Amino acid sequence: MAAISTRLALLLAGPLVVVACSSGSDDAEPPPATRAIAPTTSAAPVTTEQPTANADEPTTTVAALEYSIEWESVGDDVERGTLTVPLDYSDPDGPTIGLEVARHRAPDDSRVGSMLVNRGGPGAASSDMAYAASSWFPTDITDRFDIVAWDPRGTGRSGAAVDCIDDADHDRFFADIDITPDDADGRAELVALAEEFAAGCVARTDGLTHIGTTNSARDMDAIRQALGEPQVSYFGFSYGSALGAVWATLFPSTVRAAVLDGASDPSAEPLERSRQQLAAFEASLTTFLDECADGSTCAFAGDDDPGVALEALLSDLDAAPIPTIDGRADLNRAVATTGIVQAMYSDAYWPTLERALEDAADGDGGGLLALHDTYHQRADDGSYPSLIESFQAITCMDRDERLSVDESDANAAELRSVAPRLSPSDAGSYFCTFFPESAEPMIEVTGVGAGPIVVIGTTGDPAT
Repeated sequence: MAAISTRLALLLAGPLVVVACSSGSDDAEPPPATRAIAPTTSAAPVTTEQPTANADEPTTTVAALEYSIEWESVGDDVERGTLTVPLDYSDPDGPTIGLEVARHRAPDDSRVGSMLVNRGGPGAASSDMAYAASSWFPTDITDRFDIVAWDPRGTGRSGAAVDCIDDADHDRFFADIDITPDDADGRAELVALAEEFAAGCVARTDGLTHIGTTNSARDMDAIRQALGEPQVSYFGFSYGSALGAVWATLFPSTVRAAVLDGASDPSAEPLERSRQQLAAFEASLTTFLDECADGSTCAFAGDDDPGVALEALLSDLDAAPIPTIDGRADLNRAVATTGIVQAMYSDAYWPTLERALEDAADGDGGGLLALHDTYHQRADDGSYPSLIESFQAITCMDRDERLSVDESDANAAELRSVAPRLSPSDAGSYFCTFFPESAEPMIEVTGVGAGPIVVIGTTGDPAT
């Protein structure tokens, strides 16, 4: 992640220009932090009054709650702790969960306040951002703000952590599958996998229906209260911009200032968001192929047009998968598509993709499998973080509808017309079909009454 520009740092530290509030989705990874925990002083419980709301401002809790964090030192200027919050904010006396929270302290002599941060997802834990604050933000920000990061509910070390499948079954759900089934039996296999995945999430995740962006935004206000501050600033990347937009809508008077970096249309329906994102990934792939054709590194295409060569390679994979690594999935259309999508997140991956495609053309699918594994964050020991499971579950919990299999198939046909190489199937994505209804689906975003917010939109960023 590149450092934030000095200009944005100064915008956060001083007055901001007010622009429209928006949303976004997915993400990057600074180094993991070392956790040599040594207890220091404990924070006394803090009870704060909500800032006075306008008559039309949303009401988000049913009772005044007391929040506190017992901080422990974990290194130079960094502390961590656990914040206890209701699983269901409409039942404040009911079950609770713990949120993993960390903060990088700013020097007292120049401190402006606290800035909550989120790196994206949904499903990505973010508490490590505090440990690596200097990698994420310039000193213009870290000298003025406590960087407060947390693992959103359902992720990382926080409560309601999503768990759906065993690591040993990961390939069975995401690699050893035929995403372009030729008949009803093949389609039925995909439906059965989606139903099994959802059933696993329900059975293995306590509080599944209470994860999601709306309750995560409420958690942000609980963090603010535990910090004892009437207002906080916020910096959200990618999906973090969607989270920030919901927070600003629910708690506008607590927003000192915010930056939403990597935004998409918050009013778009799920199908439209998928259409926009897939079209962007497809355009990025076209750019990759054009640059490949203009250079001398497109060995996988031989004397052919790179686009034609790629389509020929992909179309043959389900009928004739290419070997990869002993004990792992062969290179089929599912693995290849995920590997290509991973490479579209940054052109820094493009040389790797060129080599992987060349290897595949020569009968070795290991390179594209490695990119597929990068997307899924597979470790050398074959383990996986909960990112993909959390991503899927939070995505479904943010939706207030459950499409039928036939409705999903109709959407898939439309998406195929937008992105024939990266969404080649007429079979739908059935995961959300079998999830339970959400207790708190995504709210309509307005941001009315919030403090100044800068929304950043970029080109060449297909994920958002």
